[in-house]
Amino acid sequence: MPTHEESVINVVQKSLPSVVSIVISKTLEEVEAENPFKQLFGQLPYGYQPTPEEQEEFYHSLPRTEDGKIRVGGGSGFIASSNGIIITNKHVVMDKTAEYTVITPSDQRLKAEVLARDPINDVAILKIDAENLPALPLGDSNKIQLGQTVIAIGTALGEFQNTVSTGIVSGLSRFITAVTDAEGRQERLRGLIQTDAAINPGNSGGPLVTLAGEVIGINAAVVFGAQNIGFAIPINKAKNDLDDLKKFGKIRKPFLGIRYILLNKNLQEKFKLARDTGALILREHGPEGNGIIPGSSAHQAGLKEYDILTECNDSILTEKNTLEDVLDKVNIGDEVSVKIFRNGKEYIKKLVVGER
Repeated sequence: MPTHEESVINVVQKSLPSVVSIVISKTLEEVEAENPFKQLFGQLPYGYQPTPEEQEEFYHSLPRTEDGKIRVGGGSGFIASSNGIIITNKHVVMDKTAEYTVITPSDQRLKAEVLARDPINDVAILKIDAENLPALPLGDSNKIQLGQTVIAIGTALGEFQNTVSTGIVSGLSRFITAVTDAEGRQERLRGLIQTDAAINPGNSGGPLVTLAGEVIGINAAVVFGAQNIGFAIPINKAKNDLDDLKKFGKIRKPFLGIRYILLNKNLQEKFKLARDTGALILREHGPEGNGIIPGSSAHQAGLKEYDILTECNDSILTEKNTLEDVLDKVNIGDEVSVKIFRNGKEYIKKLVVGER
């Protein structure tokens, strides 16, 4: 029997050839059009703006790729199929105007096409033009156990390729709100694996691997200010996305057609609501911010803004058991039963699950 240390070393040696770096680049003209000086200097007193000489020096100092484009970011990923399928985080490849280059451990540099971005989970699927690649086996994240040894691999800080850290699974089914891009947009991430294996910026998209050499998670987020707390997306979410991509050519997600906020005691007190749990249907700001999407199954079933969904398929909706959690277990085209609270009364509605 190999020692624990030998097991870790063996898994790392087998996994490294499958872990890639992802470089995000843009042309100088694209970067200039985004006006980074407004972001850098716009908040300073008196609206200070740099001189033309300072601007030229700034752009000259930006890191460049081999083809002369400006490197604007980076992340990690891993090979999931020998024909060039790469899995990473959605937030790594969010910019639809950027160019993405995959760098393999052997220093091959290949242009990558973004095949799909998961609209709910922080998962994206890329394709590079290559064959016979060393793919990592995908495990079953439903079988993860607390205390299980895991290994996080990636390009730490966007610079240190083949960085490895070890730890254990320190929590399951975590729910966090994470900043997912440079503009500060936030996204709710559900059902996450918590680990004390170090996940540094740039590790995003890299694999979280077991001692059996199987990927059980995609490194996604780190909590700043906390020690030894990182999060990974369960690999089963990515496996579902891969299945959808093969069957339908796109990622399909169940959808009822409502926008909502999850209630808690603070919101109940603030808005003087009758309940402190459930999903309150509520419009967003803007012309397309309807609480009920026109033509959706929720619209056809007669749901209204300010209705509170309390249950879906007999499952009580809470901050830890969201509507998306319940819909993850049904198929597009299925009929679901929802219980709503409206004007002091409860109603049961039947809705056919649509596609997001």
